[in-house]
Amino acid sequence: MARQVTVHEALIYVMVMVAAADGKMPEIELKRIGRLASFLPVFEGFDPERIIEIARDIQGILSGPEGMDIALEIVKDTLPHRLYDTAYSLAVEIATADLHLDATEIRFLQMLRARLELDKLTAAAIERSAIARFRRAG
Repeated sequence: MARQVTVHEALIYVMVMVAAADGKMPEIELKRIGRLASFLPVFEGFDPERIIEIARDIQGILSGPEGMDIALEIVKDTLPHRLYDTAYSLAVEIATADLHLDATEIRFLQMLRARLELDKLTAAAIERSAIARFRRAG
């Protein structure tokens, strides 16, 4: 029987999945995952040194048959409902880290939003907030 995934691991899974959605994982996205995991209150008690190990775990799941569906179901089953918007916010944060959203990242965000059954207004507010945070002055 597989070991139970923790809330912290599920949140890392979401960030790694969006970072790797386009088949590569830019250094800026990995650094952002580490930074978020080191200071956000939702990661209190989490050891950021485990990020690489957790990233390998999720990559192993994703490489299997129906990997994305299984990974999304693990996330949904692990997270309490009150953290669904947090997970989506983290995914948006990582997707926008390189100031470019490609079609695979957008598709992943759509799948995550649907799996977590987030309403359109909540998702739009999270997305708009990311746009505002990453806007350039010039």
